[in-house]
Amino acid sequence: MSTNDLLQHFHQLMTFKLLQIGSTPVTVSSIVMFAFVITLFLIISKIICRIILKKLLSRIHLEEGTEYNLLRLTHYSIIFMGFLVAFQFIGIDLSGLIVLFGFLSVGIGFGLQNVASNFIAGLILLFERPIRVGDRVTVGNVEGDIAEINIRSTTVRSLNNISIIVPNSEFISSQVTNWSHRDPKIRIDIDVGVSYGSNLDDVLRSLLEVARENNSLLKKPEPEALHLGFGDSSWNMRLRGWIADPKRHPYVRSELNCAIVRKFRDNNVEIPFPQRDLHLRSPLPLPLSKDAPEEIGKST
Repeated sequence: MSTNDLLQHFHQLMTFKLLQIGSTPVTVSSIVMFAFVITLFLIISKIICRIILKKLLSRIHLEEGTEYNLLRLTHYSIIFMGFLVAFQFIGIDLSGLIVLFGFLSVGIGFGLQNVASNFIAGLILLFERPIRVGDRVTVGNVEGDIAEINIRSTTVRSLNNISIIVPNSEFISSQVTNWSHRDPKIRIDIDVGVSYGSNLDDVLRSLLEVARENNSLLKKPEPEALHLGFGDSSWNMRLRGWIADPKRHPYVRSELNCAIVRKFRDNNVEIPFPQRDLHLRSPLPLPLSKDAPEEIGKST
């Protein structure tokens, strides 16, 4: 087979019509050019976001969540422009795009509802910013940090350093606890019971000393020691304090619990064990019938 034959076959392959959108035929060559233009814009987006914008934003010293959102919005804008250029480059006008979007809407109606809802939820997360990269959140029973917000899903890195992929719609339709939203300060409550024989003033003073000696608790608002009520075998006390970094709350709780145990031992304050009183009664004598002695005699 000559070179001209090969070129002719190649030309026939590239000009083979796959389908037609509106009045524009879609050929193999147009698909190749479409993929090339999209790939080119992806490379341009990575260059702009990673090299230019990241260096510029690092000098401005923006917070991590704001910087991430700017990079993401820039990336999506460049990709959107790439799609527009790619469609125009292969000869598909806006009317053809309307037909294409009509096909997509039919596909959404037949089973892509979750993809569409997650896509819209991702845009809401980027613009409304109820969560940001770096925030400490609790989703369901999982506590972790927001590592990445994508157009379809969000990556939460748990405290065990496990990446959990959560659909974006979960953050919009379900209850999510954001420990870092707006004001990062959070309050920590430590509940402890003390025996009724303790000196109440010593208990209150000991709890406040524990709070003042802990460097993680803020001085303003001031820590508080509260008497919550009377339990079965103890007074129910609470130490209340504020911390600036919500990600440290498990460690601060542990520090305060250990400090309370040591402080109470130094001041002879007793933390009572759960107590249960058990009363035993002797069995009541059973009345005997008149025939009981005879039956007992027969049995012997």
